[in-house]
Amino acid sequence: MSETPVDEMSFEAAMAELEQVVQKLENGQVALEESILLYERGAALKARCEAQLKAAEEKVAAITTDAGGAATGTKAFDAE
Repeated sequence: MSETPVDEMSFEAAMAELEQVVQKLENGQVALEESILLYERGAALKARCEAQLKAAEEKVAAITTDAGGAATGTKAFDAE
C-alpha cells in the first residue's frame, strides 16, 4: 500500500492501487487485521476514483458545441 493520502492521489494512481488492494483481498493470503486495513483503504480509493470521474463528467457536460460539433466554449463550472 502506498503512504500517499488518498485525497492527494491522481485518478490513475488511485485506480492502480485499488487494483492491487482487490488482488490482495481476492488472494486471501493476508491476515484478518491486514484484510480490514486493505478493505478500508480500498473503500477510500474507490470513493476517490468515483469523485474524480464525476468531476470529469461534469466538466465534459459543460462543454458546448455548435451545430457542426465544434466546441464553442465552456459553461461556468463550480466544483462545490
